[in-house]
Amino acid sequence: MIYRKLGQTDLELSVITFGAWAAGGWMWGSTDRKQAIEAIKASYEVGVSSIDTAPIYGQGTSEEIVGEAIKEIPRDRVQLLTKFGMRWDLSSPKGDFAMHSADNNGHPIDIYKYAGQESVIKECEDSLRRLGTDYIDLLQIHWPDSTTPIAETFEAVAKLIEQGKVRYAGVCNYHVEQMKEAEQVLSLASNQVPFSMVQRDIQQEVVPYCLEQHKGILAYSPLQRGLLTGKIKPGHHFAAGDSREGSKYYTDAFIRATNAFLEKLKPLAEEKNATLAQLVLRWTVEQPGITVALAGARNAQQSVQNAAAMNIDLSEDEIGLITKWVDAL
Repeated sequence: MIYRKLGQTDLELSVITFGAWAAGGWMWGSTDRKQAIEAIKASYEVGVSSIDTAPIYGQGTSEEIVGEAIKEIPRDRVQLLTKFGMRWDLSSPKGDFAMHSADNNGHPIDIYKYAGQESVIKECEDSLRRLGTDYIDLLQIHWPDSTTPIAETFEAVAKLIEQGKVRYAGVCNYHVEQMKEAEQVLSLASNQVPFSMVQRDIQQEVVPYCLEQHKGILAYSPLQRGLLTGKIKPGHHFAAGDSREGSKYYTDAFIRATNAFLEKLKPLAEEKNATLAQLVLRWTVEQPGITVALAGARNAQQSVQNAAAMNIDLSEDEIGLITKWVDAL
């Protein structure tokens, strides 16, 4: 495994970071708690020391699973990354309405993007409890909340840092101007944003800014939620509650085009004795500005395979060739 410092912090993350969204089941069509815990433990055994989760993932389920999985690991050997700002449990609506959804039991919930000061504090305390720890290595706002001043949100995070409950602050899904505004309150370690071979919008503004300002980038959905593994075929039916159903990335036409591209990668993957997913992950973390890639897993086999992506050696020429094919997508 390779480890990289996050921005200008002293926080070292494993380049493949365990993404625990799927572990929580929500929007993935359920979860198997035992298998999710085994996946995290197996991942740690092969060098994956950092885990990214969030309260909204399974409405606390993902954080509880992470806490259970790491309880026998010395705390200073893992880096816990979680979030705040997606509330499903408000007594009255606050913030930006995000979506109608359903919890893992099928009960309807309304989710709001809300990052008021009292909410930030409450969410952090709840996360500490679920994770079974007394500090969070990186606390990130999950999505922008247009109803709360950015300064108010990050003043709350600054208090948590002063209290020793949080080590560093980060953002997710922020554009450059929002990052600059947050930076007026405290120094940001990173921005967590979607990035994959088929979704590279961040290369226009976010990547140049983060490179210039020495901020880390945590790339989420690097496999485009399974699409770039080559295992999804036209006509695929997702489980009930799986948010991939209806997404533009999972239409038959997009799947066919993507799989045709992946056919070009297959000979190189075979030459490297790697899967397509491993090759895609290795290419991803070699892109300018990308610090780590978040890779989810539903079981131990998947998590070990994800970590093994860092065993692949890619030359500059090979990275350039893949990038050329990506640009032609």
